[in-house]
Amino acid sequence: MTARHASSHSAHSNGQDPDHCSTSPSPQESGRRFGIRDGLFQAIAQGGGEHYLSAFALLFHASPFQLSVLSAVPQLLGTWAQLVSVKISPWFPNRASHVYWGIIGQSVSWIPILVLPLLWPEQGPWLLIAAVAVYFLFTNFTAPAWNSLITDLLEPNERGAYFARRSRTIAMTSFIALSLAGALLSLFEHWELLWVGFAAMFLTAGLCRSASAVVLSHVGDLPRHEQRTSSTGFLVFLRTGTSKNFRRFLLFSGLMHAAVLVAGPFFVIYLLQDLHLAHWQYGTWLAAGIIGQFLTLPAWGQFGDRFGNKALLSFTSLLVAFLPMLYVFGTTWPFLITVNFFGGVMWAGLGLGLNNYVFDAVEPVDRGKAVAVASIVNAIGWAMGTVIGSLLIDTIPSSLQVGTLTLEPVSNLPFIFFLSGLFRVIVSMTLLRTFHEPRQVEQRAHHRLLWELPLLKSLRQLSRRATSADQ
Repeated sequence: MTARHASSHSAHSNGQDPDHCSTSPSPQESGRRFGIRDGLFQAIAQGGGEHYLSAFALLFHASPFQLSVLSAVPQLLGTWAQLVSVKISPWFPNRASHVYWGIIGQSVSWIPILVLPLLWPEQGPWLLIAAVAVYFLFTNFTAPAWNSLITDLLEPNERGAYFARRSRTIAMTSFIALSLAGALLSLFEHWELLWVGFAAMFLTAGLCRSASAVVLSHVGDLPRHEQRTSSTGFLVFLRTGTSKNFRRFLLFSGLMHAAVLVAGPFFVIYLLQDLHLAHWQYGTWLAAGIIGQFLTLPAWGQFGDRFGNKALLSFTSLLVAFLPMLYVFGTTWPFLITVNFFGGVMWAGLGLGLNNYVFDAVEPVDRGKAVAVASIVNAIGWAMGTVIGSLLIDTIPSSLQVGTLTLEPVSNLPFIFFLSGLFRVIVSMTLLRTFHEPRQVEQRAHHRLLWELPLLKSLRQLSRRATSADQ
């Protein structure tokens, strides 16, 4: 849910003559193009790699607690890499080269992710956690430099559209990678060679990150970092360099992540172990969320640019709260896919709002530091949520009596999903009102904004066309 991605690499020593350089794209245009192309390669690594890490852990009989740790600890450790990244950013000639070495580290990290658990399967889950932590250390290392760079290349009122376009590229490519990876795993599972399927997927993910680094090396030179004359520490920056509005947003974002991760790590257990879905069905469930994102990201980006990211957060955080509650009421595969499709729709908007609000709420020179601080707050919430969820697994009963109605799902996990949704409602209802939109945007009452939401706006336009045709 957060932007942890790469940008572009210095080419100041590529030997091009001035006449040739004058016909090349400008550094700004070249950086924008790379942001989209890198998203494509990153999406393959996500869809065919990151999304299946929990399933890979189950191959080594990972416990619910180990899945919680796999979800939380690498992210938590990775965000501290952002602090280091901001501190050492002046060591690099530009932000492009800064990001380049982070991408190289991501590429190489897929080797221990695959090899270490296979060599020592009795310690497989813990070795996987350690290797994934290294991967996310490098992933987060690139985030402040990339976000600072790309937002400098964009006008404030076009960020939503650009990031929506990039996220849409990621969503579509991820969908294809998810589907192919699920089919591949099911094929090798049939042959009782499931580990071979994971090997093919993870090696492909590493090669794609390498390809991203190759493309990055051809991007034109970009400006050096703009630095403040006097640097401050992160705690000082949080106290004096940010507004009360931004600090309240951070509290909302961190607690929302905590509420979400109460349920997040356990869907793979519920779907693969409790409901006994095949890997291709699990991959299709994941892909349904990606399709929801792909179809609505441009509309969410336009909504945020026009009406502000606070309005975007107000709608999506409340709507996303009710989706996990639905898992109590059905287990059929079409039902599960439908719920996750609408989950993708809502998360597309929520993710854009959380990312873009950070860019708008601080000064341009502070964006790298603000991204790092926001990531750490979110990771702390992430870790809190997974710990709470793993504790609830051991305490929540597997059946519930409500009057004459008895709810008895296949396990207690749907009840934990329901509680996660309830926590999200509480966070949204109590904290959304405490911060406001930092940009000048078009103002409109919420009941009128409702018809500007993706899907609803399309339905309204279709109904108007149908009415006009009848007349």
